[in-house]
Amino acid sequence: MALIIGLFDQLFRERFNTGLLGGAEEPIYIPAGLTAAEAGLSSVESYHRLYFRHDYLSSALHESAHWCIAGAQRRAQLDFGYWYSPDGRSTEQQQLFEQAEVRPQALEWIFSVACGQRFRVSADNLASGQGVSHDFVQAIVRQAQSWCTGDSLPPRGRLFIEALANQFDCTEPLSQDHYQLEAVA
Repeated sequence: MALIIGLFDQLFRERFNTGLLGGAEEPIYIPAGLTAAEAGLSSVESYHRLYFRHDYLSSALHESAHWCIAGAQRRAQLDFGYWYSPDGRSTEQQQLFEQAEVRPQALEWIFSVACGQRFRVSADNLASGQGVSHDFVQAIVRQAQSWCTGDSLPPRGRLFIEALANQFDCTEPLSQDHYQLEAVA
């Protein structure tokens, strides 16, 4: 984990005043200067904090993907200004969740390939027993493949992919061969 945090911080800490931090009970993005009451934390920091869950690599890569996709306006808001419904979402809430998660999970998949880790699609809704929908999985595959063909990969995402691939000796993280339905279904 220290290696992933170090790569992220090397690329983005000074340039974007953002640090990647583990150990959180739940992942959260906290913009610099946010008051403790707003964030539910005991300190206010001068840098943006991107917390991932415990010491889970998949959480670090997923939260990094959200950050790499978020524009400047989103990065100025607590948790990028997104709504979050906890585990136990209704079918309608789950569909909204899946629509919002296609791009972050596709980018997380590419990050995972770049550092030689297995990727799993997450429905993040264990209590409902619904699992991931086939449409959601297909949308993630299409998005990952699209980015492999040069379709507007987020610039910060591209930097992180290159750093991960270099660190973990992955020669072709953007080869479409990695991003097939069978790999995640």
